[in-house]
Amino acid sequence: MDEGDARVILTVTLNTALDITYQVPRLRAHTTHRVTEVTERPGGKGLNVARVLAALGHRTVVTGFAGGVTGTVLRERLAELGGGVMDALVPIAGTTRRTVGVVDTGSGDSTQLNEPGPIVTTPEWSAFLGSYAELLREASVVALCGSLPPGVPVGTYARLIREASAAGVPTLLDTSGEPLRRGIAARPDIVKPNADELAGLTGSTEPLRAARDARRRGARAVAASLGADGMLAVTPEGTWRAAPPRRLVGNPTGAGDSAVAGLLSGLVEGAPWPDRLARAVALSAAAVRAPVAGEFDRATYEELLGRVEVTEGPAA
Repeated sequence: MDEGDARVILTVTLNTALDITYQVPRLRAHTTHRVTEVTERPGGKGLNVARVLAALGHRTVVTGFAGGVTGTVLRERLAELGGGVMDALVPIAGTTRRTVGVVDTGSGDSTQLNEPGPIVTTPEWSAFLGSYAELLREASVVALCGSLPPGVPVGTYARLIREASAAGVPTLLDTSGEPLRRGIAARPDIVKPNADELAGLTGSTEPLRAARDARRRGARAVAASLGADGMLAVTPEGTWRAAPPRRLVGNPTGAGDSAVAGLLSGLVEGAPWPDRLARAVALSAAAVRAPVAGEFDRATYEELLGRVEVTEGPAA
């Protein structure tokens, strides 16, 4: 990123979380486990994205909500990351949720327990909207990520996309269910569903057909995660599939967030779609090798980046 560029990447995480990860040698039901390692990180999809972007050298700002004792700890952990991630979270009276991930280090499998988010009041929501409008003035792109906490309207992402478009700021949407369905109608520049979310939106389990349908519903471009098989992009410039050179064993939690970071970094740097996909797939695979969401193994990323296979498909 150009050192002289004062603009930042803005990530919105309305349902932030304090991520707690336990590592155990083997996870078995109905038994007591001795935890070998515990990590505690600021979490929620957009915060994970911001941490990866900061590691790539991009200036990021995170916004959303934080409250209670858990919210205080989250902001303290965020401050420990240094200046690469700037905190613009809006305080609320409710308590920020926690997520608990249990990683079986033997198999690499992860079990996730996600608490519900706090209720957001009408005055708190109004405060966020005012802050969001100000943050858009300095943003080069905005990523809208994750679930919605109670009290936030289900059409929230559609509204935030329209406000960003009016300010001339491109948008990436990464959510699911009804927020995705409504948000996509507001014509985000990129949507980043996984295969299940794409099928839930369109009713089709064939990724290419489903991605084309998602574009007809409003998305300008669709970048769909296909798990270990890589990514599919259906865009106005063309259609591509990208696949890693090999499958990696590890913790898949946060791999999709790393892929979003790759797409965003490629967008702000003006990279063509094949390069964006290669970066997203390499980062996603490298995230599997990291112990917690929001991090990636740099050596793995650098090794894989030039080896991701990107093939062009039929026109969108």
